[in-house]
Amino acid sequence: MDAVKQTIAGEGPRGLYKGMGAPLATVAAYNAVLFSVRGQMESLLRSQPGMPLSVNQQVICGAGAGFAVSFLACPTELIKCRLQAQSALGSSTGAVKYRGPMDVTKHVLKSEGGVRGLFKGLVPTLAREVPGNALVFGVYEAVKQFFAGGPDTSELGRGPLIVAGGLAGASFWLAFYPIDVVKSVIQVDNYRNPKFSGSIDAFKKILASEGIKGLYKGFGPAIARSVPANAACFLLDE
Repeated sequence: MDAVKQTIAGEGPRGLYKGMGAPLATVAAYNAVLFSVRGQMESLLRSQPGMPLSVNQQVICGAGAGFAVSFLACPTELIKCRLQAQSALGSSTGAVKYRGPMDVTKHVLKSEGGVRGLFKGLVPTLAREVPGNALVFGVYEAVKQFFAGGPDTSELGRGPLIVAGGLAGASFWLAFYPIDVVKSVIQVDNYRNPKFSGSIDAFKKILASEGIKGLYKGFGPAIARSVPANAACFLLDE
């Protein structure tokens, strides 16, 4: 949150959008992988074509999709987090380390262990995406079936689908936002002189220094973005 305040003070609201190029460029790829893997797992779990799946089966599909998409999300979010952190620091120091997403990638490959460096934070990314997407797809299916009054949700209109998608997105961040905070601090941690020895250490130090509220920095904007974004994604997938 301090980084956000520093960015606004030094560069105005537009400073908050530094680093958005990399994630925006891969949003389509992220959703393509997520929903494609989910679709493949649905096909494997169906006893016959067109058969509706249970909520528990959708949970399994979501977990599998979350596992697959983690390997795209991790390096993408590392680049985004580095650029946004630099934006906050640069506004007060004038120092610019990265010129853009490709420059971050080149630096990490050269100075932080090669390809492995791009996957710094993979463990918390998996810890967020696997159970997170299991919850998302489970909640989405459960809400749809509630509105439909049974497992056949094929006749539902846009309204119930939008509500189901929005609630699914909200459930993700309500349950797993602290893991996202831990992932982010791990990804921007100094490679040569790290503050944190790992995810558990980062969690403990944030909790000790800032309390529970430290694990929910930026929660408001995240949930505000997630609800309509997930509603739209699920609606388009139907």
